[in-house]
Amino acid sequence: MIRNQVINIKSGLLADKIASAQNILITSHHNPDGDAIGSCLGLYHYLAAIGKKSKIIVPNAFPGFLAWMKGAERIIIFDAHPNKASKIIEAADLVFCLDYNSFSRTKFFEKLLIDSEAYKVLIDHHLQPDEGFDYIISRINVSSTAELVYETITSLGHEKFINKDIAECLFAGIMTDTGSFSFSCNYPSTFQLAAFLIQKGVNAEHVHQLVYDTYSVDRMRLLGFCLSEKLVVLKDYATAYISLTRHELEIFRFQPGDTEGVVNYALSVKNIVFAVLFTEKDDGVRISFRSKGDFSVNEFARNHFKGGGHKNAAGADSDVSLDETITTFVGLLHDYRERLQTLISLEGTD
Repeated sequence: MIRNQVINIKSGLLADKIASAQNILITSHHNPDGDAIGSCLGLYHYLAAIGKKSKIIVPNAFPGFLAWMKGAERIIIFDAHPNKASKIIEAADLVFCLDYNSFSRTKFFEKLLIDSEAYKVLIDHHLQPDEGFDYIISRINVSSTAELVYETITSLGHEKFINKDIAECLFAGIMTDTGSFSFSCNYPSTFQLAAFLIQKGVNAEHVHQLVYDTYSVDRMRLLGFCLSEKLVVLKDYATAYISLTRHELEIFRFQPGDTEGVVNYALSVKNIVFAVLFTEKDDGVRISFRSKGDFSVNEFARNHFKGGGHKNAAGADSDVSLDETITTFVGLLHDYRERLQTLISLEGTD
């Protein structure tokens, strides 16, 4: 058994809430990623293993490279089925809020969740969770929400119920949120958990192939375009960014998930400690921030773009044009120049 590292869970209270619930709902954030989908499905299969039915609703479509996980076809996409999803939310008496720290992260059904009288359980690893949740399991020094789902299950005394289906989903969540165990995972417990999940039947190599070796030709060409034509390096600010217009996305027949990981390529450039991806959407601009070392993109996103996330990985949305967003961003860098330049030497990259 892996030693449960600690989350202050009042397991009796949570167990009672699960036992008495008649309509359990599991939700994730807008633009769900591997950790969000893996956590939701891992919890879904756990609840099924203890005899409880549940439903999963996510705001919008998730990447096709996550569809292999068992139960993925049962996930309800809110923006594709708003009426059906709304009724399910309204009927719920217990809602699990996974991998987000604010109801606003659910976007399309934020108000429905806020207005719901259901008991709301937050399981998340992002900084500064909002108020409004009835029960909070929040810890930032873990690899992923998937790892917290495992800790929640074990705190309830139910590690014995973890089967291969649960293990695969949780492993996928951990693997994707750590970039195949390359960041945000310098914790012995994360690797102990990965080993435990492999013992439960996970084929780590196969899961990696399902997630990372299924790129479409269009996605590969989009990546090449990003690196050859769209990468901008601001050497004086130790910063690099990539921007994509809606037209450019259309040229490469963009599908959800096609820009996953692109920002990390900008961060891998020598002497770059701050990287950003700007993606133009129908309703604004999505911004993905990444950093190295002690530069907090969570603070940067919160202070300037009403976003947030982790210290070295965060996101935000802009409601002005792509050009205006980039101009604003570049203008802000003047105030961070000295700090970013200092980080180059601290990172040992020069």
